Amino acid sequence: MDRNTFYGFLAIGAILIGFSYYTSKQSEKYAQEKHRLDSIAAENFAAEKAAAESAYGSNRAAPAAAGQPNALTSKELPAQAAAAAEQQFYTIENDVVAVTLTNRGGRVYSVKIKPYQAYNSQPLVLFEGDKNDFALTFYTDDSRNFTTSDFFFTPQTPETSYTLAEDEAAYTFVMRLQLGEGQLVDYEYTLRKGSYMVDFNLRLEGLHNVTNADLLWSYSAFQQEKAFGNENSYSTVAYSYPGETSIEELGMGDGSKEETVKTRLQWVAFKQQFFSSILVAKGENFYGAYVGYHTYKPDNRERLLKQYAANVQLPIAARRDQSLPMAFYFGPNHYSTLKSYESNFHKLVPLGGWIIGWINRLLVIPIFDLLGKYIASYGVIILILTIIIKLLLFPLTFKSYISSAKMRLLKPDVDRIAKKYPKKEDAMKKQQETMALYKKAGASPMGGCLPILVQLPILIAMFRFFPASIELRQQSFLWADDLSGFDSILSLPFSIPFYGDHISLFTLLMAAALFVSSRMSMAQTPDTGMPGMKFMTLYLMPAMMLFWFNSYAAGLSYYYFLSNLITIGQNFATRRLVNEDKLHARMKENSKKPVKKSKFQAKLEEMARKQQQLQKNRR
Repeated sequence: MDRNTFYGFLAIGAILIGFSYYTSKQSEKYAQEKHRLDSIAAENFAAEKAAAESAYGSNRAAPAAAGQPNALTSKELPAQAAAAAEQQFYTIENDVVAVTLTNRGGRVYSVKIKPYQAYNSQPLVLFEGDKNDFALTFYTDDSRNFTTSDFFFTPQTPETSYTLAEDEAAYTFVMRLQLGEGQLVDYEYTLRKGSYMVDFNLRLEGLHNVTNADLLWSYSAFQQEKAFGNENSYSTVAYSYPGETSIEELGMGDGSKEETVKTRLQWVAFKQQFFSSILVAKGENFYGAYVGYHTYKPDNRERLLKQYAANVQLPIAARRDQSLPMAFYFGPNHYSTLKSYESNFHKLVPLGGWIIGWINRLLVIPIFDLLGKYIASYGVIILILTIIIKLLLFPLTFKSYISSAKMRLLKPDVDRIAKKYPKKEDAMKKQQETMALYKKAGASPMGGCLPILVQLPILIAMFRFFPASIELRQQSFLWADDLSGFDSILSLPFSIPFYGDHISLFTLLMAAALFVSSRMSMAQTPDTGMPGMKFMTLYLMPAMMLFWFNSYAAGLSYYYFLSNLITIGQNFATRRLVNEDKLHARMKENSKKPVKKSKFQAKLEEMARKQQQLQKNRR
């Protein structure tokens, strides 16, 4: 190592240490400011949600106390309503989901996903408690309104708990709000065997002066994964326009976000990393909606992740009895499961767009699902998947190696051409002669780059697939207890900026394998004369990956580790298969053969002649 390189490394180390010290000092100020801003955002979100409840009508009366009738003066909606009562709960369940209903507002009180558990081995409950809300507000033609959450509903079946039998296809539970003689609101919940979908049919009878209705749905979602930040980065509100193949998302991150959609909607989803709750219009589409979320602080006592809210305008037709078919999906973000409902739900799984999404949908997921039927360990499945992908890419890898070897063998000839034309005005001649050399030898400067560019979409596809794959959730392998989250071999008593408070062994192994693989590739590539590029490839990139992937999915780090490990093995094997002396001899033989000039080469020669003539005229 020369003196300049030593001083360069010393300066970089000083910058990194100074930057770490500065960020550690700023972390406390950032935390205090973030707490202040989160408090303001929570207040703003509550105000926005309250304002959204009247987004489609400005003539709401003040709501009555819970369990008390709303003071309506309409002749068709008498003041009499259900008497105050105690809150009671009713549960309907099948083999995959348990839904608890409450007579207070007739709403869904909590949902448990039975095949899964939360990160702390507790039952996986999407939401639960009185913080959650589901209410319909009806507007009448005499500028009055009433809200269903102000009333107690009456169940129309005697069972307080019902589980579908093995030979039973479906079960319907009805909650009824009797407003007066011949005037009622029915919530019909239908649960089918083996389905995460709960059909919800709204039936109105005798409410002939109702001209408009809003549906307010909000709840606070529990944290389901051990890494709050990673789960939060995949959690948002999504919605779908009717007839569209893509979906819209509110954006992911901290703080609060909201949006008003003024066009028709097919469904609205409250999405977490691996689970979603979706409200679907099965008949006529929703007229519009206000959607938003607020993010809770990490490590809050109630394990809450986000508060979601949606205020949807229903397609109510005046002057007649009617039914509005809707449905809820309460279940996992499993690609095949979501796709089976044929409502574009599978777009909630972030597999990437265009070619990245095609690779995941047409290659990775089918292989993953096929191997999952026969192999229990997902660590072994990832290993086999990696081997299959590397075998498919080996022809490109081999071609890249041959191209690099040719360029390396031609390096002395290229250097001689450079010495032959040292002047700047001879740059065109130098380039022309160099291209002729490559042409005769059958080499191409881009030959080693194109195969790498072809492999790049697959690397990106894996980056999108593993963190979004629910199959890896809570699947242990070696020292990792959950391949969908980070693995940790050591917990630190402090947090390092941009790194975290733990050490991931899979990430360390991945960075080491990347360093070795890059070192071998650099040894096979002719010197570019750019020491900065060598430093970036050999040292900076593995260091960046070490910081970036430390809190990422262990399955992804494991895959990249295996991929680099196999690449190292392929490099050793290719070195034995390729005799560079014979390759060089073949290149010399090729250079003796007459070469037909391409249009590009002919154009280069014409440009060189014109440049020479111009220089001669100037002299």
